Amino acid sequence: MNRMVRAGELADTARFEAMCREDCIDEWRRMIGGQSLKYVSVQFMRSALAYEAQVKAHGGHSRAVRKALKAALKTDQRSSEAGGQPKPALQSSLRPGTHLVREWNGRTYQIEVLEDGFQMDGKRYRSLSAIARKITGAHWSGPRFFRLG
Repeated sequence: MNRMVRAGELADTARFEAMCREDCIDEWRRMIGGQSLKYVSVQFMRSALAYEAQVKAHGGHSRAVRKALKAALKTDQRSSEAGGQPKPALQSSLRPGTHLVREWNGRTYQIEVLEDGFQMDGKRYRSLSAIARKITGAHWSGPRFFRLG
């Protein structure tokens, strides 16, 4: 049975990948519902359709995951309503004292996570993206540069 489910999932994925934009929109409306998809990319629709097929076959997130997501959303909403700035999820998940190491162009960089930012070479930075920019000279997503997400 497990093999048949996997084969079915692969067939669904292949079917979604072969869909043109119009077919994706029709399938989206059938599976997900909703209105205009004018600005949604075909690749996003294909991925969402494959996800929905998996949910249908295996169920969605566990109760614990749904509860954690709802709690995070409430915390974020309360922070926004109070006029505060919510902490980015990544920064709040990195504990102060954690060290990140990244090699770039033959040099190894070590970054320390602080309560309110990051430190590299004795200098403080507000974000990993600022450090990535300093290291590379180009705009990078800090979490992506440090391979965190």
